[in-house]
Amino acid sequence: MKKIWGAIALILLVGGALFFYFRFCFVFGEGVKSGELNYVVYKGVFFKTYEGKLIQSGLRSKAAGSIQSYEFEFSVANERIARELMLQGGNIVELHYKEYFGVLPWRGFTKYIVDSIIYSRPVVQPEVLPSDVHHTTKSAEVEPTDAI
Repeated sequence: MKKIWGAIALILLVGGALFFYFRFCFVFGEGVKSGELNYVVYKGVFFKTYEGKLIQSGLRSKAAGSIQSYEFEFSVANERIARELMLQGGNIVELHYKEYFGVLPWRGFTKYIVDSIIYSRPVVQPEVLPSDVHHTTKSAEVEPTDAI
């Protein structure tokens, strides 16, 4: 009887370890996202983590009659990378990330973990030429004429 309980306990232990590994440690996917870095913050109640948002180009509609930009919310596990991203707010960046099936509270609030910065540059503002500036001037007031 002890052997049966020992085998059941071993099967449950191995099954739990495999579940934990595939749910929280197995990298499901990885890739690169680019866009304008909106923010990176350090927040949390029990586990302080770095969280950020990237605004991507293009528009989408979640519901009929609404328009929203593509947003990529991510976590950063590496403090050095997070601090560097904090200084890049408003810049165009390309971020390499790993995607996991589950979220661990000490790793971040999202299943997307940024692990490197591939590229960063400031947003180029369009130049306003003097001919593009429209000056408004008061026109002479015209009195209405009586129409016959």
